[in-house]
Order: sequence, then structure tokens, then C-alpha cells
Amino acid sequence: MSLQWHIFCRVVDNFGDIGVCWRLAQQLVREHQQVLTLWVDDLNSFNAICPNASTTAAEQTVNGVEIRHWREIIDVSLAAHADVVIEAFACDLPEAWLASMAQREPQPQWLNLEYLSAEAWTLDCHLGCSPLAGMQRVFFFPGFAAGSGGVLIDSELLATAETLKSATAQQTFLASLGVVEDGLFDRRISLFAYENPAVETLLAALANDLTTSHLFVPTGRVTADVERWLGRALIEGASLQRGSLTITALPFMSQLEYDGLLAICDFNCVRGEESFVRSQVLGKPTLWHIYPQDDNAHIDKLEAFLEVYLADADVQLASQISALSLHWNQVHSAIGDWSAVLQRLPMWQQHAEGWRQHLKSNGDLASNLVTYVKNRV
Repeated sequence: MSLQWHIFCRVVDNFGDIGVCWRLAQQLVREHQQVLTLWVDDLNSFNAICPNASTTAAEQTVNGVEIRHWREIIDVSLAAHADVVIEAFACDLPEAWLASMAQREPQPQWLNLEYLSAEAWTLDCHLGCSPLAGMQRVFFFPGFAAGSGGVLIDSELLATAETLKSATAQQTFLASLGVVEDGLFDRRISLFAYENPAVETLLAALANDLTTSHLFVPTGRVTADVERWLGRALIEGASLQRGSLTITALPFMSQLEYDGLLAICDFNCVRGEESFVRSQVLGKPTLWHIYPQDDNAHIDKLEAFLEVYLADADVQLASQISALSLHWNQVHSAIGDWSAVLQRLPMWQQHAEGWRQHLKSNGDLASNLVTYVKNRV
């Protein structure tokens, strides 16, 4: 059954909101044969992760998804054909659009796609309803546990990982980014984070380690921290060496390119929600720089995730990952022992693979959305 879906997305900060919405929209079209319109208020941010997208077109089609520029005045007549309307991350639908939805009979299904969280209360609120404007709005919570909305797991990501398994394919991929690896490294690491003073502790540990590391740094907010530690500017495509550590600067990457980078690395330092999920789905050891909030609510979310993620882990490994994660997120009482964690990366890898299987067992976000919607048609 093919339904007409409309997803509304405001780019609040960085690229996480649009990144999640764009991946979800593509998966609904590609794997579930749904008809999708994605409303985006910031086409420049969209173009950064999807270079094929125009920054000026009022409407365009990319990868089978109709993209419409969400401006102050929009074509409300389209609401007459909507079967499902997703309000991503409480972005507030236009009042005229809401009024048009309310007049429909039957009314379209209205879902509020929430931010990902491992906090226990979200399971109680998942699929909860709230009356508004003469309609029922349903709250859909992505999550890590059975009974949640799950996370984005798409066939394209898994195919990318399969394609990049061989050393030859990995070198070809790096060459497409303008990188030629000079020699063999014991491990590859990606670094994508917000501004983070703890970065210097990672870099120092890698430089002084007995094993060699190749660290890839896509251009972003953490670049200045790396440059401060190096004492010189990073140049995209160029590499610098400090002890056992080689650092290569990369340009800002499209989603597909970043998926490939995550897939070829042995350890991923990620930020926000989208890259956090991608690395986990690939079964990689993942260090999360959670989006900081003024009231430190992000630390509660981080600790809730660590509790479920490390529930079945080796006790010592769990303790080390937890301490390192708190240190990475600037909880001042935490001390991260990089050397111990780096030595245990193979054990962490085994744990990450088990966690990947756990995520798959919960069903993926897109499939769970489709199942819920179709059961209510």
C-alpha cells in the first residue's frame, strides 16, 4: 500500500535534523515504495549533505523524494492529498496546514517524530496521543529497546559496508576523497565532534601509543581543537604526523561519503544523533559527543544510553567506556583512560557487534513507522 507522506523539517543547528529526515525520506521511498514530500526550511544545509540538491529551487526531486522549500507561505492545497504528516522534532506545522488537515475526512495521520533517547520515560510516551487543533497527534520515539520506535537501519548503509570490506576497496574509497595512505596503520579512527577540549587528550594518547593510528578529521567544529594541539593549520587532503599518530584532514562530506568513512574505520568519534546511529549500525566502537544543552539535560541522556549500551558488557570494559564517555562530554569529575580503552578495542569491537544485532532485532525506524501507519489505515 503506497501512501502520501509529508515530512516537515526545520534545520535548528548543524545538520542532525535534516540528516535524519533525509535518510528517513529516502528509505521510505526506496524500501517501502511510499510517496514522499520533504519540506525543508534551509536548503543550504540540505545541499551540504546532499550536493545534488539545489539551494534555490522551490520544488525539486532528488532520489525519488520531492523536496519543497518550507517558507512562510506554502502551498496548503497539498494537505488535501496527505495520508501521513510527520512533524520532525516538534518543528510546529504551519497553522494553515493544520487547519486544512483538520477539515479532512478522514483526517491524515499526524506523527511527531521525537529525538532519539534511551531514557526509560520515552518507552511510556512512545505512541502516546495528544489532542490538538481538532486532531490527534501521535508521539513517535526512536530508541534502543524493544517497544521503542527503533533506529534508522537502511539497506544502503549495509551495502556500503559490504562493498568496503576489502583493503583494495578501502584504498579506492580513500582515493576518491583525495587521500593516499602512506603505509599500513594498526587502526583507523574518525573524528567528528563539536568544540571539545578533551580532544587533546585523545591526540596525545594516540601520538604516544605503541601502535600506529590514522585519524581522519572531516572539516567541522572540532577542527580548531585539532589545529590548536598541532600548532598549525590543517589542509584538506594533507596529512601530518606526530609520533605514532597520522592526522589527515578531509573536506566536509556528503552523507554517502561519511557512511564510507565510518565503515572503514575501527573506532568512530561521532557527534549528534545521526552519525551516532550510523556507526552503531555498522557495529563499530563508537564514542558519542552528545549535543550539549544549557541545563545539562544531555548528560542524563548520555548516562541513560550508557546504561543500556553497557548492560551486557565486560565489567571492566564498561567502566572504562563510561568514564571515557563522561570525560569526552566534559563531565569534570571524569577521567578518561585512553590507553586502557585503546588496548581493549578488540573487546569493544565484539561488544559493538553484539549491540548491532540487538538494534536489528528491534526493527528499524522506517519499517516501524510504516507498520504503525498501515495498521491504522
